[in-house]
Amino acid sequence: MKQLRYLQKPISAALNKKMIFIGGPRQVGKTTLSLEFIQPKSVKNPSYLNWDRVSDRSLILKDQLPLQQSTLIFDEIHKYKYWRNLMKGLFDKHHVDHRFIVTGSARLDYFRKGGDSLLGRYRYFRLHPFSITEYKNSPTAKDLESLLKFSGFPESLFGQEERDHRIWQKERMNRVISEDLRDLENVREISQIMMLAEALPDRVGAPLSLRSLSEDLGVSQPTVDRWVQHLSNLYYCFRISPFGSPRIRAVKKLSKVYLWDWSAVDEKGFRFENLVASHLLKFCHFVEDTEGHTMELRYLRDTDLREIDFVVLKNKKPLFAVECKTGERQPSPSLRYFQERTNIPKFYQVHLGEDDYGSERTGRVLPFIRFFKDLSEEYGPF
Repeated sequence: MKQLRYLQKPISAALNKKMIFIGGPRQVGKTTLSLEFIQPKSVKNPSYLNWDRVSDRSLILKDQLPLQQSTLIFDEIHKYKYWRNLMKGLFDKHHVDHRFIVTGSARLDYFRKGGDSLLGRYRYFRLHPFSITEYKNSPTAKDLESLLKFSGFPESLFGQEERDHRIWQKERMNRVISEDLRDLENVREISQIMMLAEALPDRVGAPLSLRSLSEDLGVSQPTVDRWVQHLSNLYYCFRISPFGSPRIRAVKKLSKVYLWDWSAVDEKGFRFENLVASHLLKFCHFVEDTEGHTMELRYLRDTDLREIDFVVLKNKKPLFAVECKTGERQPSPSLRYFQERTNIPKFYQVHLGEDDYGSERTGRVLPFIRFFKDLSEEYGPF
């Protein structure tokens, strides 16, 4: 039985009203998802146009689009300099009788900026790797171990072959850096950015020191910061900022970095933290893209090094905080400390075990699977 992706229903509901933009990391399943909206579901269908395919590029440049098709899919079209004008013109002229889907592995929300405005003509959805609840309806600890080991990317997760997974990881990184980056950014330091990408897994879980990276790479801190932003635009990594409160001496400047492919992190504790970060970011993007609320994922740390791994905000107000522990430990003292000094209403400490105790107000300790399943049931399947 074929597994539907979590965004299929929201996209289907919006497709008759707007153009649909689907962004997300390379190999996360954007093409497969977009093909669900045409028949037959194949890249050989004339409805599917890929800018990287020479014949399709020629049709686009010559304005010979297959308008006899009711739905048109444009894959990687953002690599075309005038793609915004193209899509605006197509939508304005044909939106009554045609549906348009645009996909891309770079951040369409970044590269759509500038040029002719597309405001009011599209809905943007960010497709994430499989979460534990999307992977299995009734997930087990074994399912979570598979997700930790092989990532949430479909090819690796459903293949579950260690050798193939290692090869897939290297090929994906090389294509993101060597191909996507060259296509979308005017950069010359490809080899150094590759070194940066290889160094980031060891920086997961701690505030990101641009100074340390600049010394290792032999470039300035602003340059490192710009390179990390390039990698973020290409969905290789993402950064989260600190959350402050008037009653604590919170760290306010240093961000933390996580990878879209958490399986690239070697140490299990930090890999689990990265998995939790990715799941929470998926939650934030899902609520933002389907309901329109402003969502933020942050972390909480004070100058005395007390820390809670994640704080989720909705419309600038904290929803809950999450601390990650691989073992079933007693609640972290930081939970009680920040509970007394912030306006965060709920605190959770998630782990890989089975114990579930405590309260949300003072710090509920529970399995990560249970925590995320409850979140999915409350906000919708994602």
